Amino acid sequence: MTIWIKRLLLLLATVVLAVLAACFYLLHSADQSVPVLNYHQINDRDENALTVHTDQFEAQMKYLAEEGYHVITPEEMINAWENNEKLPEKPVIITFDDGYADNYRNAFPILQKYNLKATIFLISDYVSTYPNYLTWTQISEMQDSGLIDFESHTLSHEQLDSTSPEDTWNQLDGSKKALEWHLQKEINFLAYPCGSYDEELQQLVKKAGYKGAFTVNYGLADKGENHYILDRVPIFGCTNHTLMRFKLRLQYTPIFAPLAKLNRKLLAGGHNFLARFIPTP
Repeated sequence: MTIWIKRLLLLLATVVLAVLAACFYLLHSADQSVPVLNYHQINDRDENALTVHTDQFEAQMKYLAEEGYHVITPEEMINAWENNEKLPEKPVIITFDDGYADNYRNAFPILQKYNLKATIFLISDYVSTYPNYLTWTQISEMQDSGLIDFESHTLSHEQLDSTSPEDTWNQLDGSKKALEWHLQKEINFLAYPCGSYDEELQQLVKKAGYKGAFTVNYGLADKGENHYILDRVPIFGCTNHTLMRFKLRLQYTPIFAPLAKLNRKLLAGGHNFLARFIPTP
């Protein structure tokens, strides 16, 4: 074996060890963070980017229940952080954006079956207005079960970082007040429509009285990060959400999230060829 081959093997071994060390560090440093799962539609009809099939969703919920995950609410997470209390072992938050009717028809019975809590971010003007969205009667039944919490996704799902300050305030404050009136509870959390936000918007969300806000950025919600740009783990993007893909996104978010961010940057810069080499489940 020549000296050059030995040096090459040594270099490869060093790179492998460095990668393993980096992965270990990322996983260990995220020990106190919370994966916030982000769903939209649960049905077997819509073959679109926002849909997870019902059987796949049930397999995922069964996995959480059988593997000892403790499902908490955004309120429980923030309260624990603010009071320096310990979170339960293997915490996870289940969220749905928009408030689709199939959340009641398909997701709710599965959540009841496995006794799992979830949070649904409602577009308040859509409730009992459009046939594909929840009704107040359905929402009341879900809330009375003690399993489902409801929070705000604004009045009409406008992209808030591109509206006027007046319109933005109306979307934030109007939705909060409407939901509080209908549900007789405080509304403390927001999911940004389209995941879009900026510094000015964060300040308006805080001024409106919300305790925190969620993006669609792939990552874990962390105590040390800005509570008005909390990351989530998107469980959408295709209709083939196998259990293995779900496990990878849930368990290895600290490793895959930076890779997903790099992938998006490469695609945005027109580097499609390079982006194909970035592994993101």
